Amino acid sequence: MERGAVRWTERVQKGIHVADDRLAALTAAGVSIWLDDLSRGRLVSGDLRRLIDDKHVVGVTSNPTIFAAALARGGAYTPQIRELAWRGATVEEAVRQLMVVDVQEACDLFRDVWEASDGVDGRVSLEVNPELAGDREATVLEAVSLMRAVGRPNLHVKIPATRASLPAITEALSLGVDINVTLIFSVERYREVMAAYLAGLERAVDAGVPLPGVHSVASVFVSRIDAEVDKRLEEIGSDAALALRGMAGIANSRLAYQAFRETFAGPRWERLAARGARVQRLLWASTGVKNAAYPDTMYVTELAVAGTVNTMPEATLDAFADHGSLRGADNGEAVNGRAAEAGEVIDAIAAAGVDFAEVFTVLERDGVGRFARSWADLHGTVRQSMGAAG
Repeated sequence: MERGAVRWTERVQKGIHVADDRLAALTAAGVSIWLDDLSRGRLVSGDLRRLIDDKHVVGVTSNPTIFAAALARGGAYTPQIRELAWRGATVEEAVRQLMVVDVQEACDLFRDVWEASDGVDGRVSLEVNPELAGDREATVLEAVSLMRAVGRPNLHVKIPATRASLPAITEALSLGVDINVTLIFSVERYREVMAAYLAGLERAVDAGVPLPGVHSVASVFVSRIDAEVDKRLEEIGSDAALALRGMAGIANSRLAYQAFRETFAGPRWERLAARGARVQRLLWASTGVKNAAYPDTMYVTELAVAGTVNTMPEATLDAFADHGSLRGADNGEAVNGRAAEAGEVIDAIAAAGVDFAEVFTVLERDGVGRFARSWADLHGTVRQSMGAAG
């Protein structure tokens, strides 16, 4: 928030018209804008630099699907792929090197933001191999390996929030690895993620790791919940069910925010905070609408509250810049104090016949599966490209 206000002031001093700078207003309201996309093309073209300078972007996330799509577009990666093929690198080594270079360059672009925000923003995410989900030891080793390979202080290593991965999240944090916990759908699982974070901080204290240097975000997904719940409401087909479409994702997120406020309070947290611990920030993920009938900025407007991150695809970023709105931004009224109302929405959807436990199970399974398929696609693309280069 402070950084956004400074940048906005600088624009005013330069005589730039900001009355309609909606992204600046979002930043000034305390929401960190991160881009949900990273590619070599964005880096070499200067596009990411432009988004940082002109669109208030203060971080970027990636995942296997994003990298697979970037590699499939080819072009910008060809010189490095040729070099890797000439050196005799394996496909696994090549995939790692291609991703690491992108993340290193992005980290360097965001270094000033990272320093100005005391390490809170200016973050770039790189995901562990999704095929390791559930293997605690292998996940931790991969997280540490990625941190060392990138060699930048503003890296976030992404680990999926499967129950089997929670011990790996705790252990990696205790070793001082900054973690973006991804693929969170249910509030119950989110509470478990926060518990894993607190346990990681407590183990870091025992290991002598300074807590002010440990950072984490928890990525709660939004639009995917609506997509799955809406499908089920339409199968039910009653007027009451159909009237509830497009409401589950925001309601679930507001309940997650209430859980956040409850967790980062009380004696356990206060003991850690006294040692300089930082809260694990809530990150709203999957904030591009998947139903064209919905307002294209609704997952930004309806979840704007200070201290959170909204990681957006560029289409959503542009939409908010063009016509997004904020209501009660000063006190976060889009989210604050809305837990009871959100609970009523979730109860109504459940009463209509939607099994939320099943929804969350399906979404987590599909999310991990999608990343695993993208990981395989990524390797296939690199294998083919190296063969052609050789």
